[in-house]
Amino acid sequence: MTRRRTEPVSAFAQRVYAALCKIPPGHVITYAALGRRIGCRSPRAIGQALRANPFAPQVPCHRVIASDLSPGGFNGRTSGAALAKKLRLLAAEGIVFKNGRLADHTQAIR
Repeated sequence: MTRRRTEPVSAFAQRVYAALCKIPPGHVITYAALGRRIGCRSPRAIGQALRANPFAPQVPCHRVIASDLSPGGFNGRTSGAALAKKLRLLAAEGIVFKNGRLADHTQAIR
């Protein structure tokens, strides 16, 4: 994996990234479900690790969405160009949002 930053990646972030890499294209997972996979009860902690992801797009942080099946955030933003980029990446994998929510709930891993 290529690094974008020079700061070390924490053991926690490494666990988040490893679990996320198991999510196949065409599927998404919620922050809470990703946390459960690694034994973390804080979706916010998962979000913070993803916000600092130096391995994107190899570590596909765009595949993580909010528990209400809305897109959530991307690169620390919940709107604007960052969110538009997340939606484009997901659309390229066949994941569509309608009225701000995941259109096909079977694509979500909860």
